[in-house]
Amino acid sequence: MTPQASYDALDAWIDQHFDEEVRFLQALVRVPTDTPPGNNARHAERTAELLKDFGFDAEKHAVPAADVQAYGMESITNLIVRRPYGTGGKTIALNAHGDVVPPGEGWTHDPYGAEIVNGAMYGRATAVSKSDFASFTFAVRALEAVARPAQGAVELHFTYDEEFGGELGPGWLLKKGLTQPDLMIAAGFSYEVVTAHNGCLQMEVTVHGKMAHAAVPHTGVDALQGAVHILNALYAQNDEYKKITSNVAGIKHPYLNVGRIEGGTNTNVVPGKVTFKLDRRMIPEENPVEVEAAIRHTITQATAERAGLSVEIKRLLLANAMTPLAGNQPLVDAIQKHAQAVIGEPVPAVGTPLYTDVRLYVERGIPGVIYGAGPRTVLESHAKRADERLQLEDLRRATKVIARALRDLLV
Repeated sequence: MTPQASYDALDAWIDQHFDEEVRFLQALVRVPTDTPPGNNARHAERTAELLKDFGFDAEKHAVPAADVQAYGMESITNLIVRRPYGTGGKTIALNAHGDVVPPGEGWTHDPYGAEIVNGAMYGRATAVSKSDFASFTFAVRALEAVARPAQGAVELHFTYDEEFGGELGPGWLLKKGLTQPDLMIAAGFSYEVVTAHNGCLQMEVTVHGKMAHAAVPHTGVDALQGAVHILNALYAQNDEYKKITSNVAGIKHPYLNVGRIEGGTNTNVVPGKVTFKLDRRMIPEENPVEVEAAIRHTITQATAERAGLSVEIKRLLLANAMTPLAGNQPLVDAIQKHAQAVIGEPVPAVGTPLYTDVRLYVERGIPGVIYGAGPRTVLESHAKRADERLQLEDLRRATKVIARALRDLLV
């Protein structure tokens, strides 16, 4: 079979089985994986059941409960599906994560309903990234049905710890030696192939003052006022960060966000303790050690400017930036070639301000890129917002691109 004939056959198989692919994705969306709390083993069990219907045996790798609970989640079972085709050749891993943030407010569709309206499926994780459980699975099914390779292998890695940093997802599988692929593709969107991404530092800051009755506030030390002073010092850094620009297309500059604040006991009590959590995105050119040291300095300096305050600083997450490995070029070339053919427009290779699990593979010398089913931007997908949705045509196209790319990479 000529290459073009095999591409046409792959496309035709995916079109013929697309309704089945949509139903598969609906079944995945209808099992919640809100993280926190992160009770995700049941979704892995359901995924394994569905995969068995296709003749795919999923290895279930349960992370020890004590490790998961110490991490702040309830249960994690990661899945590996191994599809060997012959001696020689490369092993290509396809990784998507099933854990997602809770739905939040403002939905006009059931976040677990997987309802289809005007060609789009609505629900939490439809776009990020249960959609790529479907695209990756059906790309492999198509490959085996009409263009089965004579060498190499594909592995499906379906993991459940992206929202907390990936260390008990792909990081755990890699550390335990359960997998060592040659190349990898991770869940992404259809109109770009991502070769680099930001790093992320998350910290918890607890400001201690002294509680007092609101009628005699001078007898206490207001931890909230202290926290505001510290926050103002941190937010002032965002103006400085805009002066630091990245050379990676798609990535602009560092920035800092405070996403959660809690404290105080009642309206008539001067708050004695306030805690906030911050997220600092780091461009690939930055040094994470220096970034963390600078933030700690800003916090301690601002604390010292208010009498009676003390502060505790705890690192929650340090995810390194992803920088391209030289070996990723075959992935980029194959995806760009077939995305152009399927979508009808060039698909650029760019960086993204997000941070992902791909870095965990790249840090171990495994070249990887990000590509999958989704729109042009995170904003369009409503990922991490109400009414997350996926255009089904993007799912169809991404499945074809991945199947075609696998065919080329495994020849």
